[in-house]
Amino acid sequence: MRSFPSASVLRRGCRRACVVLALLAAPATLHGQSRGGLEFLGFHPGDHLEVVQARVAELDGSALRCDRSRADRRVQECRATLTDPIRGGEVRLWLSAIDSVSGVLTLAGELDSEHLDRWRGELADRYGAVDARVQGPQWMMQWVRRNQMIRLTWRMRKGDKLASVSLVDGPVLDGWGRERRPGRAANGGE
Repeated sequence: MRSFPSASVLRRGCRRACVVLALLAAPATLHGQSRGGLEFLGFHPGDHLEVVQARVAELDGSALRCDRSRADRRVQECRATLTDPIRGGEVRLWLSAIDSVSGVLTLAGELDSEHLDRWRGELADRYGAVDARVQGPQWMMQWVRRNQMIRLTWRMRKGDKLASVSLVDGPVLDGWGRERRPGRAANGGE
């Protein structure tokens, strides 16, 4: 006797298929394919890992090294180093990807005052002047556009400034958060 899936299994399957179709039909900005959103050093919130690796290679960087999370197999943490096209120094890249799409991507390096001013100026020229906020020894400037955020932070260390730019994609993180609601296994299973 042949067994047919239950109605709840069919609904879950249909929901997943609808999500996939919606993502395929969604504006390309969700996956960093449109260059109209936030950007820094050629990286965009929501870039696919293949796009990130290609950009790292363009900047004479190391191969993107990714480790999959044990708690949620859809999540990967990736690292690389690259050359800053603005100042020529080393920049460290760290990102957290959900289903191979970056949710948070951070670029960090040690900068002198001139190069920090260039990072800050490039962001302010592109996205508008914002006031820097101070929290303890750290300074921060932030821009938000279309459910994405870019944040520049810096602090002093031995005459140089440690600076980082984080690119955050709200839809990627929100989608992951909805999938992790109570009652579901951490790996997205039932």
